[in-house]
Amino acid sequence: MRALIQKVTSGTVSVDSDTVAAIGRGLVILLGIGHADGERQARFLAEKIAQLRIFEDSAGKTNLSVLDIGGEALVVSQFTLYADTHKGRRPSFTDAALPEVAAPLVDRFAELLRTQGVPTQTGVFGAHMLVVIANAGPVTIWLEKE
Repeated sequence: MRALIQKVTSGTVSVDSDTVAAIGRGLVILLGIGHADGERQARFLAEKIAQLRIFEDSAGKTNLSVLDIGGEALVVSQFTLYADTHKGRRPSFTDAALPEVAAPLVDRFAELLRTQGVPTQTGVFGAHMLVVIANAGPVTIWLEKE
């Protein structure tokens, strides 16, 4: 399971010009699911991300988590995080889990974030989404759990 985490001042997801999710200060998490991923990977990443200290305290040090600041999360499924570009010019996505495996695991990951105390919204799995990310910092962090 792969997560690309961005610290944001806001994030929105629209499908067919309709806003389906919107958050203020917090994290936008682009989440990719691989073939071997399951509950263990989802739980590990949800706990890690909820506690990840990437927000500044009053002294300007990155000592605070999304929980500490009362922030939110927006989870967007992103199978392209499993792109293989080693051969040719067109990426292969054969390492990404099939939708029937990935969709419930994306939902489970979002549920686990909520269980950690992070208010969490999601995009629409499989839809063509317009994702607007106001990356703060910019801070972008890659996490992976095999």
